[in-house]
Amino acid sequence: MGAEREGDTRTRRGRGRATAYAACGVVLLAGCASMPDNGDLRGVESTPRQETQVRVFAMPPREDAPPSEIVQGFLEALTSDDPTFSTARQYLTPQAARTWQPEQSTTVLADGPEAEADRSGGRVEGGDFSFTLTGTRVATVDGQQSYSPADGNYGQIVHLVRDKKSEQWRIDALPQGVVMGTSDFERNYMSVNKYYFASTTTTVGSTRRPAAVADPVYVRERVDPTTQVVRSLLGGPTSWLRPVVRSSFPTGTELAKGVTALTPDDQNKLTVPLNDKAENVGHAKCDEMAAQLLFTLQSLTPVVEEVELRAGDTRLCSLSENRSATVAARGSEDHPGYLYYIDGEHRLARMSSGEDANPDPVPGALGDGTKALRSVAVAHDEHMAAGVTIDGKTLYVGSMVTGSSLGEPVLRSTGATESDRLTAPSWDGQGDLWVADRNPDAPRLLLLQKGGGTPVVVRTPSLDGRINAVRVAADGVRIALVVEKDGKQTLLIGRIERDQKPGEQQPSVSVQELRSATPELEQVTAVSWAGDSRLVVVGRESGGVEQVQYVQSDGSVPEAGTLPGLTEVQSIAASEDSEAPLFATSKNGLLWLPGGSGWRTLKETASAVFYPG
Repeated sequence: MGAEREGDTRTRRGRGRATAYAACGVVLLAGCASMPDNGDLRGVESTPRQETQVRVFAMPPREDAPPSEIVQGFLEALTSDDPTFSTARQYLTPQAARTWQPEQSTTVLADGPEAEADRSGGRVEGGDFSFTLTGTRVATVDGQQSYSPADGNYGQIVHLVRDKKSEQWRIDALPQGVVMGTSDFERNYMSVNKYYFASTTTTVGSTRRPAAVADPVYVRERVDPTTQVVRSLLGGPTSWLRPVVRSSFPTGTELAKGVTALTPDDQNKLTVPLNDKAENVGHAKCDEMAAQLLFTLQSLTPVVEEVELRAGDTRLCSLSENRSATVAARGSEDHPGYLYYIDGEHRLARMSSGEDANPDPVPGALGDGTKALRSVAVAHDEHMAAGVTIDGKTLYVGSMVTGSSLGEPVLRSTGATESDRLTAPSWDGQGDLWVADRNPDAPRLLLLQKGGGTPVVVRTPSLDGRINAVRVAADGVRIALVVEKDGKQTLLIGRIERDQKPGEQQPSVSVQELRSATPELEQVTAVSWAGDSRLVVVGRESGGVEQVQYVQSDGSVPEAGTLPGLTEVQSIAASEDSEAPLFATSKNGLLWLPGGSGWRTLKETASAVFYPG
């Protein structure tokens, strides 16, 4: 289900059932199981994930179907590939069909919803009847297509009446939205990154480009996902991300009237017709609009290599993949020059990423052994580095230039023990440095602008616990925090908000709306950004063993989320460039994970490994 689609591969589950239907190419849902004439319904079993070419169609209600069969058929119709749920509406009364809004939300349950007959809610002989839908919540997808993990019990009433003329049972009252089991959700929906621009930050370097920020959403996989995601992009960012990003599309921009489908041509170019709200945009603004579309579409279908925008009969602009990097910067396009690690003598070392790579001494004081280091972060441009000393007390920032010195520490912690002092630092793509002081007497999340100056204390109004690790996304808009509370360590993703008023030397910075990215894990020990909206995490579930897996920043899990296991992992290194290999350190030293195989040891001594950032 992940928006990060490395290798263009997708793990498919439920191959057994898919193969059984391969000959006919379709699955007819309603009425395919034996139905009770009265009493309780069996649970609506989630249909295992089908092969890509298998389409799932629903069947309309049969003549004189009893209430139980009507409810069963309706629930199964919700899991079909019907783009407008027209078959599902046939199970409703005309009034209910008009007022039901399936696009309002999707509720995901651990298994298919159970339907229990309400013995006190009516009588079949009396012309009305009720069922209660129950289950255990896993997640919800809201009207903006934004995914959120959920828990607790689900319980909603479905009421039926018998039409006095036709004597057919139909549903006249039901919850808004749709409900389905986990495997049906995985078969029906896919995660896609929409892209917007950071509203207050620009990338470091001589060319000032806006930073592209991923906004993951879920779309229906077999219902023209291209057109769905373009409409979603034009509709604007999700509520969680909206305060810190902007869209280059003028307010009110939509697809041109009459556009029902978007398909790339044989040159892999997609033409997107827009309404008249976009007809007067300037060339630079149009390029940004095209970049948003190109990044978004490549998250869905990498074959799109060019986007052309039109309004009416006017060609507005065209942007190719080769030119997109000149318009906007994306973390996943930031190819690291080196992999960095702390060697057995507590020095900063580097190597090109690969099995046969040889260590290359890092120029400057952080690589010459002047200070024994516990953790280090290298800026995205690989010109500066920040290191925490082995006792965790002090943070130094220095240039990676031969002969450069460290000077005075930029930060000190007075925590009583090593575990109560500084975390590993992290750089964002704008050249600012982040670190947390874990001193119980004065716990703080701190920002050092361009790696120096007076530290800015970052407000964390919704934080409940102590920060043990900090990893900032390259876009400077999102931050991953490993937070400890009551003996548990969880991964939270927050939104970075910055506000610098005229005349003030320092900005006001806060981390807002922290949300869990690993609701199933209770002990997260290492984390790294591994794509524009994806992270790699080391942790374990309650009573489980340590595992390495990918997670999405919205808390969902990609299809191929689990990776080969490791024990006693100290650090994990992934790049937002999806083609860079994965590395880790453990009791066995420095290890790497070549594609399609297990972990291999590169060096027997190393305490931390990381890419720039």
